[in-house]
Amino acid sequence: MLRAVVRLSKTGAKAQRRFLNLQEFQSKEILEKHGCSVQKFVVAANRKEAEEKWMSFGNHEYVVKAQILAGGRGKGKFIDGTKGIGGVYITKEKKEALDAIDEMIGKRLVTKQTTEDGVRVDKVMIAEGVDIKRETYLAVLMDRESNGPVVVASPDGGMDIEAVAEKTPDRIFKTPIDIQMGMTEAQSLKIAKELQFEGKLLGAAATEIKRLYDLFIAVDATQVEINPLVETADGRVFCVDAKMNFDDSASYRQKDIFAYETFEEHDPREVDAHQFNLNYIGMDGNIACLVNGAGLAMATMDLIKLHGGEPANFLDVGGAVTEDAVFNAVRIITSDPRVKCVLINIFGGIVNCATIANGVVNAVNKIGLKVPMVVRLEGTNVDAAKQIMKKSGLKILTANNLDEAAAKAVESLPK
Repeated sequence: MLRAVVRLSKTGAKAQRRFLNLQEFQSKEILEKHGCSVQKFVVAANRKEAEEKWMSFGNHEYVVKAQILAGGRGKGKFIDGTKGIGGVYITKEKKEALDAIDEMIGKRLVTKQTTEDGVRVDKVMIAEGVDIKRETYLAVLMDRESNGPVVVASPDGGMDIEAVAEKTPDRIFKTPIDIQMGMTEAQSLKIAKELQFEGKLLGAAATEIKRLYDLFIAVDATQVEINPLVETADGRVFCVDAKMNFDDSASYRQKDIFAYETFEEHDPREVDAHQFNLNYIGMDGNIACLVNGAGLAMATMDLIKLHGGEPANFLDVGGAVTEDAVFNAVRIITSDPRVKCVLINIFGGIVNCATIANGVVNAVNKIGLKVPMVVRLEGTNVDAAKQIMKKSGLKILTANNLDEAAAKAVESLPK
């Protein structure tokens, strides 16, 4: 949601690699633990569990939310679901809330961020409804231009922040924070005023903003986004919905948070690759691509398309790859039944081409390869790598440059 805001601020920052995403109830648990104001809520995997955990929320509405990672749940629809029941259901009747749980659990929810097959819902969150008077937007994120954290705030919350950035950029405010000093009281009050909190709520909002920043630092987050941060009719400030991302390199000291990690909604091949510090992205074509580096991956896929082919996937082995990782990389990209050719394109700077060659030969000998393989290697130990492949006796097509490799890969496809 912050892409347009980042563009607007001209930070030039690029998205970081993040494997950990939290479901909404997990984010709320973290907020609550760090003293931030959230609604009362329970999480359940079935109706019986919900009834056992049910809390008295007073005379307010009940909000039942399907717990999946994809956004757009409110406008989502369940496959073969009951009309009027989407990924978010609001009611003042307890029985209707419980009935909605039955309609959600075990069914597949389709949103703007899922495939047409949707995502299976295994848990729901039932939260206390709050009487919202006004919605604002607040996010804390790492900003390359500021060389540290920045708070992005807007009085126009509860909607797509990208639309706000595009239509009314003057309604978005940025406040860089000195990571050594932390957020000052003056800064938190300034941000609260920009969010148009007034009177006694000005101090309450400033306190909430300071707690959110302290949480951001404490959990090694790369982004904490609250949309909306609301003012209620009875004069309270609440974090109603939250999205958090974390620095993967901090997993060793954020064990409690990374224990939330779940892979149910990920491609199994992506999860498999992650175990070996490999990055896998599935696509819709039939040419598998093994590369080192995101830039080389993009160039490889562009040339495949230029020659009339379509990539089935790409797997980035990174710079510190081992022979075992190469073996598993070949295994993973060829596990897709749609793959009709494998293209390996390596530019060896940090990567040793001989390591790649040994890993590829080992993989083909052990796994067997029923589709053509095109290999283009360049850089460190490339001559030794070519000798390894030549002596293997395997039917591997070689190429001297990327354009030739892409052309050979497309030509090798079954007609």
